[in-house]
Amino acid sequence: GYQGWVERPGRFRSLGDGQVDFTAIFSKLTQYGYAGWAVLEWECALKHPEQGAAEGAPFIARHMIRKADKAFDDFAGIATDRAFLRDVLGLNRG
Repeated sequence: GYQGWVERPGRFRSLGDGQVDFTAIFSKLTQYGYAGWAVLEWECALKHPEQGAAEGAPFIARHMIRKADKAFDDFAGIATDRAFLRDVLGLNRG
């Protein structure tokens, strides 16, 4: 039968009020190269819309991940000198 919005089991919950693992979701979006927007379509039956917006925007901003532009272990940031490496390893000697 019909239930009011507050009593419905599948109703919208404000970000952070439910059980969704947003950290994992944003990590996967970054991992797979998602470059679109993160948008909150807010329709909570409990909170006032202004409170939802005031909480929702910073919540999304905290979960956004800036993708690294190089590998974490590329601390030197220089090209590989193969001739030097072969010489150091003794591979250029006849």
